Amino acid sequence: MLLGYARVSTGSQSLEAQIEALKAAGCEKVYAEKRSGADGERKELARLLKAARPDDTVVVCRLDRLARSTRDLLNTLDRFGKDGVGFKSLRETAIDTTTPHGRLTISILASIAQFERELILSRITEGRKRARQNGIKFGRKPKLTAYQRQEALERLAEGESQSAIARSFNVDRATISRLAHA
Repeated sequence: MLLGYARVSTGSQSLEAQIEALKAAGCEKVYAEKRSGADGERKELARLLKAARPDDTVVVCRLDRLARSTRDLLNTLDRFGKDGVGFKSLRETAIDTTTPHGRLTISILASIAQFERELILSRITEGRKRARQNGIKFGRKPKLTAYQRQEALERLAEGESQSAIARSFNVDRATISRLAHA
């Protein structure tokens, strides 16, 4: 069965052209909504995902109606694939998971997205390394200054309790405990 999905971003836009195109393409059921793609809660898309059965094919007029990013598209297509559901875009005809050529195109897109993610992670790692070499420290700032840490350690050595020291510096006892075990 062909299942259509139509979406416009704002209430002032019309769904009619998409619905007509999907019906002309043979969709027996069309799920339509007026929601922003950035809005994580697209109820009609959720209904379509729940209703789609193996050997069904989801059809959209354009890719941007289904997904807001390449990653989002690939995640949705992966879910369709795992559920045995095909996918077609009327405008981007190369995106058709019901054909070998369409599956190849999706695989190429997925490879490019993976390559892009790896490049981003590599740049982040290099940036952090350079920052550390330049003396930048990551994480939260210490609750106690170097002087306070030294004083706390001296008071611990004199036998004062961790709880009492923590109260005097207005920190949790665990902060003093970690200092004592460092």
